[in-house]
Amino acid sequence: MSSVRHEDHRSTGGNRRRGRRAGGEETRRALLTAARAAFAENGYDGATVRDIARRAGVDPAMVRHWFGSKERLFTAAVSLPLEPARLLPGLLDGPRERLGERVLGTFLRTWDEAGGGEFTALVRSVSDREEAGRMLREFLTSTLLEPLLRELRADRTDLRAALCASQLVGLGMIRYVIRLSPLDEADVETVTRTMAPTVQHYLTGDLENR
Repeated sequence: MSSVRHEDHRSTGGNRRRGRRAGGEETRRALLTAARAAFAENGYDGATVRDIARRAGVDPAMVRHWFGSKERLFTAAVSLPLEPARLLPGLLDGPRERLGERVLGTFLRTWDEAGGGEFTALVRSVSDREEAGRMLREFLTSTLLEPLLRELRADRTDLRAALCASQLVGLGMIRYVIRLSPLDEADVETVTRTMAPTVQHYLTGDLENR
């Protein structure tokens, strides 16, 4: 009889282990939903793992279990095929004066392989969904370009990141959304070679003089 009472007590949640849900995919979906809301409301820097977990009704340890880090959770929540932490070493590996080429080349190759994919969907959502614009800005600046510029010990990192992001978003819009010819079909090398000097200037040049 006592064992039955004990089992009933557990079934009502009295001794339930924190951070567990009926199914793993349910937990993952709950975290993604909570993350999208938190990132849209507070931005990447303002959103915390603890708050996201609270919204999802799970233990904060579940974020690390399912995604490894807040950055990876953000990447999954925005549904982008780019993980900034994995991109940075490759972008930094090479001559500083050719950084613009590496940034553009990485951006173009990744999106070309995905056929525009998530980037197209995200950009199209910007006009009628404020959170989509917030997430796109956070992805390009807070999680990718600003960390890159800090590694370079650049000045005015926020301005440089915004200027560089303007080039990437504009290029993505023309190439994958509007599909303006011939830029939509130009090869990666051609686009990179012609646009790299501008991106390079925004990343490492003297912003007071051109």
